[in-house]
Amino acid sequence: MEQILGSIGRKTIKSVNHVLDLCALTYRIFMLIFKRPQTGRVIVRRVVLEQIYFTCVEALPIIIPIALLIGSILIVQFAKYAGHYDLGKTTVILIVRELGPIVTAFLVILRSATAVTIEIGYMNVFNEIKAFEMAGLDPMWIVCLPRMVGITAAVCCLFIVFDLVSIIGGYGLVWLITNIPMGNFLDQIGKAITAADIAVGIVKALCFGVIITVTSLNHGFNIKKNITEIPVGTSKAAIESIIFCLIFNIIISAIFYL
Repeated sequence: MEQILGSIGRKTIKSVNHVLDLCALTYRIFMLIFKRPQTGRVIVRRVVLEQIYFTCVEALPIIIPIALLIGSILIVQFAKYAGHYDLGKTTVILIVRELGPIVTAFLVILRSATAVTIEIGYMNVFNEIKAFEMAGLDPMWIVCLPRMVGITAAVCCLFIVFDLVSIIGGYGLVWLITNIPMGNFLDQIGKAITAADIAVGIVKALCFGVIITVTSLNHGFNIKKNITEIPVGTSKAAIESIIFCLIFNIIISAIFYL
C-alpha cells in the first residue's frame, strides 16, 4: 500500500513540476513580446511568416475537405429533425463553439506540433541552440517566440476558415446533392450566432495555439543528446497537446456558458 501511495505521490509531483515548467516557458516567451530585443528582428519576422505559411496556408487543402464533410454530415443529420430542434442554434453550438476550435487544434497538432518538436530536438542534438547563444542571440527570441506567434495566428485563421466552410460550404453541398428541405437555414444561423459564440471560438483558438506551441517547444528542448529521443519526445508532445486542448476546451466552455 505504501509503495502504491508513494508511486502516486511521485507521479503527481512530477506532473505538477511539468505543468509549472510549461507555465514558466509560456511566461518567458510572453515577456519577450513586451521587451522586444533589438537583435534578430529580421530573422524573427521571417520565421513567423514561414511558420504561418507552413501551419496555415499549406493546411488549407486538408482542412477545407474536412470542414465540408463535417458540416454537410451534421446539417444532413439535424435537418431531418428540424421540427424537433432549432437547426441554426444546434449548428452554432456544435461547429462554432466546439468542433471548429478542437478539430483545427487536432489538425495543427498532427502537422505542426510534431514538426516543431522534431525541429527543436535536432537543433538541440546538433548544438544549434548553443550556436545561437554563442552568437549572442537568445533562443527564446529567435526560436520560441516566432513559432508561438506563427502557430497561434495560424490556428485562429484555420478556425475561421473551418467555420465558414463547414457552415456555408456544408449547406451548399447538401442543397446541391440532396433533396432535404433546408428552409431558411442561413437566416437561422444568423439569428442563432452571437458575439459570445464567436468570442468563445477565438479564445479557444488562441489558447490552443499557445498550448500546442509551448508543449512542443518544451519537449523539443528536453531532447538533449541522442537522436533516438526525438520520436519519443514527439509522441509525448502530440499526446499532451491533445489532452491539454481537451481540458482547456471544457474549462472555457464552462466559464462562458455555465
